[in-house]
Amino acid sequence: MKIIVGTRGSDLALSQTKWVIKNLRNSNPDVEFEIKIIKTKGDRIQNIALDKIGDKGLFVKEIEEQLLNKEIDIAVHSMKDMPSNVTDGLKFAAVPKREDYRDVLVLKEGYKTIYDLPRGAKIGTGSKRRKYQLLKYREDLEVVSIRGNVGTRIRKIKEENLDGVVLAAAGLHRLNIEDEISFYIPTDIMLPAPAQGALAIQIRENNGDIEKIVSSIKDDKTCIEVEAERAFLHGVDGGCHIPVGAFCTVDEDRIKIEGLFGTEDGSRIVRTFIEGSVSEAKELGHKLADIILEEMKPCTE
Repeated sequence: MKIIVGTRGSDLALSQTKWVIKNLRNSNPDVEFEIKIIKTKGDRIQNIALDKIGDKGLFVKEIEEQLLNKEIDIAVHSMKDMPSNVTDGLKFAAVPKREDYRDVLVLKEGYKTIYDLPRGAKIGTGSKRRKYQLLKYREDLEVVSIRGNVGTRIRKIKEENLDGVVLAAAGLHRLNIEDEISFYIPTDIMLPAPAQGALAIQIRENNGDIEKIVSSIKDDKTCIEVEAERAFLHGVDGGCHIPVGAFCTVDEDRIKIEGLFGTEDGSRIVRTFIEGSVSEAKELGHKLADIILEEMKPCTE
């Protein structure tokens, strides 16, 4: 059996896809895997901020089209890039074990933590979620917009005379360049994006053979976390235009979900949490979204 796996062509996307294939091979040694690189709109347009060229799905649509057209059999994405609504005809197969969910700072030489940064330090990020949480903690910082893959963003520290950039820890770990990390940002300062660090393995609906193969790398705890966090994302109808964060922790049969939602300009951000049973992960995510949206009402009406 031969399975064609679709992915973006960045170093990180290829690293993620090779990791998935390696783990699938361990349980399915008789299956042959082939990687197919697909260029997305988000890859083609690099000089415009993400929130100016569209919503979530910028790194997804072209890959999904090839999956629907049966040009590929599996698609591997970063789960945090996926829109809250799953495309008709497609589904997520089992979610593998999550990488580190935290955001990190990569700082220029001489700085080691967020506490070392001088007043007015210039930090690069393309994310409103990261920008407004940083400014809530350190309003003196200057946050500037940057785009590009992991390596490009790190190079911009020198090229654009930045004091540092914010990135996802998972990306640096998957690229084996975690020695670039200066500081892991605690979640009480910066709540991660929903499902940050988790991978999305997408397949066509009613494709039982492929689903059975993919199920061999399922991680139950990660599946619960992703279900809760994406339910929150769906509930607030979040995209890249607005700051949205979520993080679920699992403790035996109990979960705690923290959620964050803000206005487009960051003038108001609400963060709170909800607790409940593991079996209610999806319902609790939606309930948390309702609670936060209700709290946001005074500034939107």
